[in-house]
Amino acid sequence: MGVLDSLLKRARPATAWALSLVDQYPTRQTDKSEVEALLRTLYPVATETPLIRLGPSGDGGYLVPDDLLGIEACFSPGVDRISGFEKDCADRGMQVFMADRSVERPAEMHDAFHFVRKHVGATSDDDTMTMDRWVEASLPESKNDLLLQIDIEGSEYEVFLNASDELMQRFRVIVAECHALDMLFSGPFFGIASRAFDKILKTHVCVHIHPNNCCGSVKVRGVEIPRLAEFTFIRSDRLRGRTFVESFPHPLDFDNTDQPHMVLPRSLYSSPHR
Repeated sequence: MGVLDSLLKRARPATAWALSLVDQYPTRQTDKSEVEALLRTLYPVATETPLIRLGPSGDGGYLVPDDLLGIEACFSPGVDRISGFEKDCADRGMQVFMADRSVERPAEMHDAFHFVRKHVGATSDDDTMTMDRWVEASLPESKNDLLLQIDIEGSEYEVFLNASDELMQRFRVIVAECHALDMLFSGPFFGIASRAFDKILKTHVCVHIHPNNCCGSVKVRGVEIPRLAEFTFIRSDRLRGRTFVESFPHPLDFDNTDQPHMVLPRSLYSSPHR
């Protein structure tokens, strides 16, 4: 071992200890090229059917392809104070299954709503259940198409990694609020998040991204990424072409909060100016 290597080896524990005093924890950084390659796989593709908005014109509303006929049920882990998206799904004839351990009940009720007071995660116990276990318990005899709308404060990555391939194939549409995207330059987080996105993209294609303006964005080494964004995916067999969307925002997009307006960074869609 050279002198420099020896000095660095001795310095690292002291540096890590000093950073821990101010709640800073060093991790291996992701190569810029790896982050950019992942983002390119998520460039939204145009759909044959137009995007429509389900839910309110603000937080809790999402854009989905107008390809919902025949979807039996919406599964919605993460219950907030707004249930407009779920109500619109119910009004279109879907059964709506909702889950959240942190609340007593949904914000509003509907004859098609079914609520269980559990979190959705990578294991099943008294407080938590896997997505496969939940769907099987809710629709034990069904193999029909489903819609997934998931907003569970960062646990979405473990849920996708744990979901079976068979279940992923049943989700015709997936709407996922993805958290901590500013951490993609952290090696450990990138490893988990990139595998989760890879899992989704085995069966689905991204058709829309909307940055949540609650939390702003970060720019690392010239790559701007929103901290929080809403992704819409459609199952690959529902698309015939693969033409990239080159203009954002969509006319039906609305800010989530009264924080400064955000537009989708160019790093997340195919720009004609590249």
